[in-house]
Amino acid sequence: MRTSRQWILGVVTSLALAGPVAAQPAAAPPGPLWREGPGVSPEPELVRLNTALTRLAEQLKPALVQIRVQRPTEEPDPEEGPRRALGSGFVIHPSGYVVTNAHVVERSSTVQVRLASGRRLAGVVIGRDRRVDLALIKVEAPEALPVLPLGDSERLAVGELVLALGHPFGLEQTVSLGIVSRKGAPLQAAAPGFDFIQTDAAVNPGNSGGPLVDMGGQVVGVNTMAARNGSIGFAIPINLIKTLLPQLLAKGTVEWGWLGVRIDEISEDNIQDYGLDAPRGVGIEGVVPGQPAAQAGIRPKDVILEVDGRVIASPRELQRVISTTPVGTAVRLSLWRDGRAQELTVTVGRFPEEDAPRRPPR
Repeated sequence: MRTSRQWILGVVTSLALAGPVAAQPAAAPPGPLWREGPGVSPEPELVRLNTALTRLAEQLKPALVQIRVQRPTEEPDPEEGPRRALGSGFVIHPSGYVVTNAHVVERSSTVQVRLASGRRLAGVVIGRDRRVDLALIKVEAPEALPVLPLGDSERLAVGELVLALGHPFGLEQTVSLGIVSRKGAPLQAAAPGFDFIQTDAAVNPGNSGGPLVDMGGQVVGVNTMAARNGSIGFAIPINLIKTLLPQLLAKGTVEWGWLGVRIDEISEDNIQDYGLDAPRGVGIEGVVPGQPAAQAGIRPKDVILEVDGRVIASPRELQRVISTTPVGTAVRLSLWRDGRAQELTVTVGRFPEEDAPRRPPR
């Protein structure tokens, strides 16, 4: 006599041998299978918004480009060939200057720029800066290229509508809508003390280097990084980019100022360590031997209160002030040391960029 277990196994086996059950045709419903929606117009305000957004997107797309990069493999593989990467960028000058991210063109053996028209042009990396993740590319085109105008990121307000353009996942000419969620530090320390633009406009792999645009059609940032799920994106403020592009064009790199110190935020928890009665200034946690701060006599547990008379309230403010000071400039530091105020003069040095790009042939 068969057990219950044997009976169940037999039924399962029979069903498996029988294969998939064929779909059974159903009786047609009376009348049409679906109902057409009535020709209802949206509210006039929504119509105007839709029209404005579609017109703006069409206006921006001609200057949007896709960047295709080939990188040499560590060990050449005849089957795999060179590694390929995709990114985005946009034209800022009709003669063929293109802005993108530094990480898009990093270690590239060849760079190809695909225009909105579909034409592919060879690109040359003119300059690159890893700290801010910015690169400048030059292409040679037989005619003037459409460009995107640059706006003012300082005037950009939290809550303002923005568009993120690019080529995510290899898809062409995509546009996503969102708002400015925040203006502050990104998820990981990249730029030397500058506030990035945080947005909820979709930014995904392949969007890197694409423009973040305000409702006036002006670029206010360059998309550079995002959370893993793409829900939070960050863009480099365009006002910062404007200060760096001339250096990238002239030198191929950016010379950031630096002191050679490890800094600490002063709080209620560590004021006694620095001999203070209230939080102020920026603490010096350590000094790099042989660098400008050490040469000027700055010591651990000093507190920097002012730079050339400008009150310094946070580590990011000190980073921002020193990094934008021209290399070789002598600045006066007001310090707090051993319970009393002192002044020192230090000559700002050059931030040691390990892989500063070589100047390409023009």
